[in-house]
Amino acid sequence: MSTLELAIGENVPRTEPALEAVAPPAITVDPARREQMLALVQQLYFRQAPGQVRHAGFAALEAETDTARLCLDVATTLTECGHYDVGLIDAGLQPEALHERLQIRAGTRADASWLIGPRLWLAPRGKWLDSQSQRVWDPSLARLRSTTLEFDFSVLCFDPLSWLTSRLSQTCNGVVMVLTAHRTRRQAAARMHETLRRARVPVLGTILAERRFPVPPALYRNL
Repeated sequence: MSTLELAIGENVPRTEPALEAVAPPAITVDPARREQMLALVQQLYFRQAPGQVRHAGFAALEAETDTARLCLDVATTLTECGHYDVGLIDAGLQPEALHERLQIRAGTRADASWLIGPRLWLAPRGKWLDSQSQRVWDPSLARLRSTTLEFDFSVLCFDPLSWLTSRLSQTCNGVVMVLTAHRTRRQAAARMHETLRRARVPVLGTILAERRFPVPPALYRNL
């Protein structure tokens, strides 16, 4: 499998079935950002062997790098690539839930997905995580895996990379490492890549976030 290597520019604005439809946050339509997302989605989901990658997790190496908006943009772009039901899955344990980080109004049930856009569903952590213990047991992993399979494609938004991320990543086709420009050290990225390899978690590629200058068009032509 070829390695995904994309850069996301910092100067681009970050801008059972559903119980209700909830409007997603307003997305600023920026041509450069849209081109980046289309290139990412095509490379990750559609240029592999048919059906090889349908459920991918995204996790940053740096704790300060929030991948919520990136995951929303990837999921939204997937819905535009065909008649697919796409799940945006809160697969993290951070105090602030994914829908709160994205400023999306919650559904009426904490254990059911709700529609936030055309063919785009948000699956809260309550669908798979036991709210009583807040710990990840084998039944939790099984429920997370079942949640991904409810959709044609899914985007799992993980917490920053750790041993727990490695464990959760085993419920999908693999993980995309999100590196942060001018912050992530090469040695740290290499160590985490090796940790994931030893855990038998496929690394689907890397993304360079918060890049401080435009992404060269040639980058996309060479993917």
